[in-house]
Amino acid sequence: MSQTLPNPTKHVPKLVLPIERFELSCGAILLVSPRPSAPVCAVYAHIRGGPAFDEKGFEGSAYLVGALADQGTQKRTEDEIANVLEPAGGEIAGDAGGLAGTIVNEEWELLLELMCEQLVTPTYPRIHFDRQKRRLLDRLRVEKDDPRTQGGLLFRKLVYGDHWLGRAAYGTIESVGEIGPAQLRAHHAKNWVAKRAVIAVCGDVDPKKVARTLDKLLARFEPGTAIVTSVPKFPQRETRVGVFAAERQQVHVHLGHLGITRNEPDYAALVVMDHVLGTGPGFTNRIARKLRDEQGLAYTVSANIHGSAGILPGLFSAYIGTSPEHVAQALRGFVQEIRLIQRELVATDELDTAKDYLIGSFPLGFERASRRASYMTSVELHRFPADNLERLLAQFAAVTREDVRRVAQKHLHPEASCAAASGPLKKRDLERALAKAVAT
Repeated sequence: MSQTLPNPTKHVPKLVLPIERFELSCGAILLVSPRPSAPVCAVYAHIRGGPAFDEKGFEGSAYLVGALADQGTQKRTEDEIANVLEPAGGEIAGDAGGLAGTIVNEEWELLLELMCEQLVTPTYPRIHFDRQKRRLLDRLRVEKDDPRTQGGLLFRKLVYGDHWLGRAAYGTIESVGEIGPAQLRAHHAKNWVAKRAVIAVCGDVDPKKVARTLDKLLARFEPGTAIVTSVPKFPQRETRVGVFAAERQQVHVHLGHLGITRNEPDYAALVVMDHVLGTGPGFTNRIARKLRDEQGLAYTVSANIHGSAGILPGLFSAYIGTSPEHVAQALRGFVQEIRLIQRELVATDELDTAKDYLIGSFPLGFERASRRASYMTSVELHRFPADNLERLLAQFAAVTREDVRRVAQKHLHPEASCAAASGPLKKRDLERALAKAVAT
């Protein structure tokens, strides 16, 4: 008599996000997800490109263009924007990726009106620009001597080389010092164009009415040109080491290499692997249990390959903050745990714990309208299928012990990893520690 095997996807919750897609007259893409009785409407206006289009010597322009878009438009001053937005419970914030806003649902048209003004006609008045520039420069001066920040930037530089992903999105003290309102207006005019815009709206709205409203509000939005993608060039995957010297009690250590894109076929299995290896909550992931709980090397420790995956490859990064005398032990612990998950099948209870957590917690994030709007943008950028969320949960549930070992073997490369450390440590000592960890 044949035996019926259990179906791992039988109890997976359904997560459906209805989306209607429009191409506006100006050339922008509009995505609307109607959510009946939603108390909040969220809007995300994404501009493709971001820091990739910062001119040499003016790095940080893309960040400032978005961050200062609410400082005044051709129609309203900063104060006038605040005076109409705040009583309606609204807020708008910007960065290198565009603008994000929320408001009580009944005022969604007001939110669209204000965001469209900031998308199309920001003025970057000198008085407000100078104030915000001083704040950013103060932040950069503080971060210049901050070991954790500089260690993270050094690690990105080791992995990405001269590619824009290897630098901070908000620029350097030198580059920001060269930026003025004229540079922001020029960057905006050239890059904040309709054919690079994806606008996502989630709330209790009529999608067709949203499209008609935006067609009117964006009548002056210059179409511009779409982005032409090219194959990125990154340094070869190999061992590279760097140290940011700082007299501190702690050393911040990063170990890893170039990671994956979001469209990687193994993405779901890698998410599960991450939760077993170094991402899971509490005491469930191996690296935290071994290096933090058993060996007491640090409080903060993690490892992850899926979290930074995007259109371009992200990073596999294992991080720990530890004392100088424990750096070699920490690196050895990272490598040992990576090789263990590559060599041996994970325990059934480990796998079940990781999958149960993922399947139970993942849908909770979509209770927020802002999370839905952000995800809708990802649908467009990555060309996800309409049922991607439902598929993803089913894929999590279907991951096997063999899948975890297979993707760890394929995507993790401890023998060809970069190591960056910041703190009271010499480069030659880090090189020796890494060489011993890999040789063990």
